This record gives sequence, C-alpha cells and structure tokens, in this order.
Amino acid sequence: MIIGTAGHIDHGKTTLVRALTGVDTDRLPEEKRRGISIELGYAYLQAGDVSLGFVDVPGHERLLHTMLAGATGIDHALLVVAADDSVMPQTREHLAVVALLGLDRGSVALTKIDRIDPAEREARITQLRAEIAELLAGTPLAGSPLFPVSAQTGEGLEPLRQHLLQAAGEVRAHDDALAFRLAADRAFTLSGVGTVATGTVHAGTARIGDELRLVPGERSARLRGIHAQNLPAEEARAGQRCALALAGLAKEEVRRGDWLCDPAIALATTRLDVQLTLWPGEAHALRSGTPVHVHLGASDVMASIALLDRDTLTPGDTALAQLVLREPVAAWHGDRGVLRDASATRTVAGVRVLDPDAPVRYRRTPQRLAELAAWALPDRAALIDGLLQAAPLGLDATRLARALALPGPDALMPLPADALRIDGMLIARRHLEALQAQVIERLRAFHEAQPAEIGPDARRLRRLAGPRTDDGLWRALVESLVADGRLVRSAHWLHLPDHAARLNAAEEKLAQQLLPKLADGGFDPPWVRDLAKDLAASEAMVRQTLASLARRGAAFQVVKDLYYPLPTVERLAALARDCIHGPDGLQAASFRDATGLGRKRAIQILEFFDRVGYTRRVKDTHLLRPDTAMFGGRGA
Repeated sequence: MIIGTAGHIDHGKTTLVRALTGVDTDRLPEEKRRGISIELGYAYLQAGDVSLGFVDVPGHERLLHTMLAGATGIDHALLVVAADDSVMPQTREHLAVVALLGLDRGSVALTKIDRIDPAEREARITQLRAEIAELLAGTPLAGSPLFPVSAQTGEGLEPLRQHLLQAAGEVRAHDDALAFRLAADRAFTLSGVGTVATGTVHAGTARIGDELRLVPGERSARLRGIHAQNLPAEEARAGQRCALALAGLAKEEVRRGDWLCDPAIALATTRLDVQLTLWPGEAHALRSGTPVHVHLGASDVMASIALLDRDTLTPGDTALAQLVLREPVAAWHGDRGVLRDASATRTVAGVRVLDPDAPVRYRRTPQRLAELAAWALPDRAALIDGLLQAAPLGLDATRLARALALPGPDALMPLPADALRIDGMLIARRHLEALQAQVIERLRAFHEAQPAEIGPDARRLRRLAGPRTDDGLWRALVESLVADGRLVRSAHWLHLPDHAARLNAAEEKLAQQLLPKLADGGFDPPWVRDLAKDLAASEAMVRQTLASLARRGAAFQVVKDLYYPLPTVERLAALARDCIHGPDGLQAASFRDATGLGRKRAIQILEFFDRVGYTRRVKDTHLLRPDTAMFGGRGA
C-alpha cells in the first residue's frame, strides 16, 4: 500500500514517517538546514509479507505543486494535524486535494501530543477530535480513525502502525487487464546502473527486459533493473513505489510529469474531456475560458476550461468540461487530477479524465454529450456498450483500448452482444444496418436525379451517403451490400439492382457494331473518327453511343474520343497489378513494356487508372489503392 502524508507545514509529517519507518525522508542539505521538507521524500516499512510505502510531501503552501506530484497514485491518505496547533490553512487545502483526487481511504495522526500539558491532554484531544471530525464531514475521508501520537516519545505509534498494516490488506485489487504505466516524479544517475526513474506504478506489470515508452514523446527505453518498495525485484506491479533502471535514456530526458508505459498505450494529448467538480469551498462560480494549472499524475501544465453542458458551474457541482492544454500531457480514462487557479495560489476543482483524445470540433453536440455520458460510466463493459450505442459511425478499437489503458483491442473482450468488429472498428449492429439503409436511400435518390447514369463510383457514393465513415468500415459496408445483392457493381460504378442506364434503339444497334471493333483493337482501339468512318455513322452519334456505353460500365473513355471496352480495361488492370514490384510501385516504363504500347499511350492509361481511383500517383510512381475492388482488384 502507498501512503501519502498530508498536512500543514511543521505539523510533524516527516518526523512521524521517520518514527514509523526509521527512515529520514529529508535528504537534501537545504532540508536539513531549514528543517522543512522541500522535495518529495520516500520511506518503506516491511512487516512480514506486507509492504508499506510512504510518500512524504512538503507542507508549505508554495510547495503545493510538489505535494500534488506525490499525491496522485497513493492508496491511503495520512492526514497529520499537530495537537498544539490544530487545523491550519494547508491542512484544509491538502484535504481538498485528497478529496478531489477521489481518495476515500485514510487516517488522521494527531501529532505532538507530548507538547500538551498532561492535565489538559484528554480535554484537548477531545476538542481536536470534534474539530477534525467537522473538517472531514462531507469529504470522502469522513469517519476516518484518529490516532493521538508522539514521534518523540513513541506514544500511540504502535496502534497507528498496526492500523496501517491492517489497512494494506483492505486496498482494492488492481485491474490486471490494464497495461503498465508509472508516473515519474524523480530521475537520477547511479554509477554502474545509469538512468533511474522513480514513481508510483498506477497500473499493470513490467518485467526486466521489457521495452517502455516515455510519454509525452516517442522515446523508448529497455527496463534493465527494478527496485520495488526499496527492494530488488524482477517485476514492477500496480500499487508499488518503484525505481526503474533504464537503458537508452539520459537522466535529462526524464522530467517530472512524464510517464513510462507499455508502448501499446503510449499517447500524448492537448485536449481532455473530463468530469469537473468545483470544490465546495470555492468562493466563485466557474466559467468557460478560465485559465488554470492542471495537475495530472506528476505533471503541472497550464490550460483553459471549456464547459460543455452548461455555461457556469457553481461550487460543489459537477459538469462536463474540456481542458485545452498549452503543452502535451499523457493521461488515460479514469485518471484523477486537480485544478489550481492561474496564479497557483488556491485549489479550485478536481477532474476525472473521461476521453483523453477529445475532439476539437462538435464538442457540445447532443451526440458528443451522449458519448461523454457513456465515458462517465464506472463499469468498463457498460462504458463500451454505451459508447457503441452513442456512436453511429462506430469506434476505432485501437484508439478505444489505448484510451482505457488496455494493451490492445483484444483486451476489450468480451464485447456487447450486438457489437460487430469490422476491420479495426467496433459498431453496434443497429448502427451498421442504419448506415446500409442510408446508403441505399441516397443511391435511390441519385438514380432518380440522374436516370441516364448507371451510378456513382464508391468514392462519390461515400460523399453522397453523408457523414464520413472510417475507410475500413466503408469498404466493409459496401462489400456487405454487394454480397447481399442490395448493390450491384458494374466496373467501378455502384447501382441498385433494378437500375441500369438504357440505350435507345439507335444506340443499341450501333453499340452492337462498336463493341466488337473496340475489342478487336486490343490495347490500341480505334478513335471515334475512325469508327465513324468505318461504320458510315456520324461522329456525334458514335460519341453519344459510346457515352451511353460508358454510363453502363461497358466502355471507358481513357482520353477524349478514345474508348476501351470493359474486357480490355480488365486485361490492362491485371497487367498493371503484375507490374507492381514492392514499394517501388508501378512505373510507366514497366507498364509500357508489358503492354507493348508507346510511352504516351501507357501514361494516358495510367492516368485514367489514377482518375477512376484504381491507382494513385505518388511522384513518378503509381500505387494500387488497397480499397479498390474494380477491374478485378484485390478489394478489402
């Protein structure tokens, strides 16, 4: 169990930790000289198979940012109040921090009872019990046990020690499904070891030899050694204070506020959607645009607040909000943080991270607020189901798993009964069916407006269909409709089964003569003027008929007045696929040689393939689009 001290300066936090553990957490010369804690201090108490880690925090009001860096991730709060001084300003602010971080397990140490006249001690302790009970009332620590102690004489220390050891067995079990992450609060160099980062493991397990990612950023390190709860170990686990020896990182690269995590969940964000609770003791309502210090993990960054479901927030109330950060931070769903005012002089609110990858636009729409209501659900299964129901375009499974600090999409299992996994996306069956119906409806409207056209290509239909879906989901959506016979693909056009571009009688008669002549021309079919001359028809009538054939997908205009029939285009497309060699793609020269055409005609055909979406040009090469199913392509 990790225990964090809290309380006013000079109320005896460090002395109490030393009396409980035998370790002086004031390690800096300045701390020795001034007699106050300036930096975070650490101590450990081992009793049998129970290990207690203490994070001793500074009590000075100007060092609250340091206290916050150590407070995140603790399991148990030890509020320290001096018997000769009672409740003081930093007692109240530290309590606010503990409450806003959602800590509901704690104890109170009433220190320095040796300084109270023995004749007055009982009455004084009774009075202080009442004051502290009133202070804790209405907070998550209400009803916490109080232990009168003296670190100088040892009075009361053993009952407190035994209580803490017993409380360690009552700490909630950590979620084994979560990936490893540690909030770094200190880094240093040890001779023969290299860079060492210390912090509290918030979730997961890491073992010697594992690769870790330092976030924000893209720096990686190999875990070469572990000290857990001040003892050598083979693994670092959730709920432990750990020192990690890192290969591949310099001490200067690890800053307080960085995270070391499993690469699968590495993320950095400048926008967080959160549940924000304004501290009941705050004097003023909160409005959008308010600048604040955001303390998440061990980090401290400036941000502005955008309220999402209301215009103002009154003290004691909770709202949905977006934090727009001035620099990237790493954060995951469920993380707790504290907001302080712009001058960093008072604590104003607490936050619980909902979506660490918050959108820039449409952040207050009914759909987005419904998604955030799902993000706020406490149970993971209910959260995933709620998000699926609120997301008509589906969810990116990898993004969702990363936001939940899960090592990959498979960790989202089991999924709700109506959830479908499609090419990296999750979507509720009813939403997929609604999208299918919408595509059919929009395509029917297109046919009514453009009866002479056989139909749009897949990219045009995607624009007509409405909101932009994920690429993989769109491909699967179209292919499912084609497989069910609800859509028909003619070359690269899509249409309803009962729709086809029809030729009039004159066009039909001429088409029966044109198509064989185009086919006989192979890769070099005759031009419109040659066809008209050969068939004794007007050029205008030939163009009209070929255009009608093109609308039906029976012929394709590569350049003006030059048409290729579908079978020939399919042969050319197959040659184009065969000419693709690895990352070099399709070169005009290799396609020219394969077809036996001149360079100009080969380039015209490749440009046609680019134009219809069969390939895409990148500099001097052409790449086959992965989502194409036209001309016998590989498709999805």
